[in-house]
Formats: sequence, C-alpha cells, structure tokens
Amino acid sequence: MTLHAHRQVRHRTTTVRGHEVYYREAGPADAPVLLLLHGFPSSSHMFRDLIPLLADSHRVIAPDHLGFGRSAAPADFRYTFDELAAVTGEFTEQLGLKKFALYIQDYGSPIGLRLALAHPDRVTAIITQNGNAYEEGLGAQAWAPVLALIAERTPQTEAPVREISSPEGIRWQYLHGVPAEQQELVSPDAYEHDTALMARPGQSGIQLDLISDYGSNFALYPAFQEYFRTSQVPLLAVWGAGDEIFVPAGALAFRRDLPGAEVHLLPTGHFALETHAVQIAALISDFLGRSGTR
Repeated sequence: MTLHAHRQVRHRTTTVRGHEVYYREAGPADAPVLLLLHGFPSSSHMFRDLIPLLADSHRVIAPDHLGFGRSAAPADFRYTFDELAAVTGEFTEQLGLKKFALYIQDYGSPIGLRLALAHPDRVTAIITQNGNAYEEGLGAQAWAPVLALIAERTPQTEAPVREISSPEGIRWQYLHGVPAEQQELVSPDAYEHDTALMARPGQSGIQLDLISDYGSNFALYPAFQEYFRTSQVPLLAVWGAGDEIFVPAGALAFRRDLPGAEVHLLPTGHFALETHAVQIAALISDFLGRSGTR
C-alpha cells in the first residue's frame, strides 16, 4: 500500500518561553486536532506507530515536554506539573489550536487535565491510555517509594526513585504486564531510546524535581473529577490491564463520574502502544467518529 501523504510525520520545533519545543505532526492542516501527551520516561517517540494510523482523519500533534525527548531541558526551568501544563497550553496557542481532543498517558494525564480545567471549552474528547485521575488507580507497590519521596525528600528517599530512571527501571516499565508471547512485539529501541535520553547531564535532578511534585496531581484529583461530572466530556479509556503503575481500577473509576465512558482493558502493560497500536487506533477512530470530533 502506498503511504498516503497525510500519514507522513513531520518533525518540527517551536519556541515557548524562550525554550525549544520539539513536536511530531501529521494529517491535514484543516482536520480536527488530536493532541498526544506522553508520559515518563518517554517522549513523542511513544506515538511513532500511532500517529500515521490516525493522520488520515485528524491533524495529530505530539510535543515533547520540556526536559524530555528532543525538547530543551533548561537548567533554570521549574520542573512542576503546573509549569509543564502552562508551557503546553502556550504551545497549543502558538499553533493556533482552538479545539482539540486529548490523548493522555502517565505524566500526560495531569498535564492534559490541567489544560482541560483551564480551558474546558477547548477539549472535545479525551482518550486516556493508562493516564490516571483516581486514587484507586495507583498500584501500591510501584507507588510506595514515590509516596515516601513526596512525604519527605531526602537522600534516602531519593535513592529508590532514582532507580526508576535506570536502564533496568525503564526496561521494566516497558515489559512488565506484557504476556510472554507478546514481549517480542516490544521494540528494544523504545526503552533504549528513553534510557539514552534519561542518561543526559542534568536529567537526574530534573526527573527527581518532577516526580517530587506528583503530590500536586493528587491534590487536583477532586477538581479533575468535578470537571468530568460537569462537562460530561466524551472519554475513552484504553488501558493496559497488566500495568502495575496505574492499575485497571483507575480505568474503571472514570465511569463513576462519566457514566458514558468507554473502557477497554487490553492484555498488555503500561506502554500499550508497543503491542496494541493498531487496536488502539481502531478504537480511537471509532470513538472520535461517534463523538463528532471528525
């Protein structure tokens, strides 16, 4: 099959607050926008298979957050979720995005949901792929060291959290919860790509600052949930059921505030696109088509 021109991914940069923000884009310029927000420890690279699958019907845009991927990692930036959300909001305004559907995963969830709180009129729909907004979605074992760090940041509480960014910790994030027969579908390039970027100078401090701020997201959970109740935004949860970081109870919880939420638990892990990009793309296309966003 000849590659349709709209599916060709463009690699672009813009400047926000004096810092370079890298993003991938594909699709017709006049199509409905789908904004893809990645998680830790990845970047827009996690969407490399998904973007072409959705670009015939949507203008698909996937930025790298500051401190991640190919975007700048300025030493003088305050790495908090509020600040990353503010930069993302300014990024959307620079690109002239008046309305968009959100795809949120991991860190992308509190960043994207902050955008929705600030501008609920701009968000047409939400796809959450292991992007949490409920306490019951937190895997107890995976979150124990992070909760200890949030409670008190010391060299002792930092040490186990640093391991999350180690080569072994990153590889585990990609492979845990993936059935043995599917693990050969997970490209080593994905976790080796993240490992290389996380090994750059300054990354250890950046990531510790950001994960130390994760408690600010817990504090906003009630506001996120109130937004769901008042907006009744169309929401699709496509969730790796084997994820030990954000467990399936977090996906099911959306139905409490959004009775019409569509929830699909897939037999894979935290980075579900590594094994199920085609299936997830089909679910998204169907969902957005029925939600009137294309």
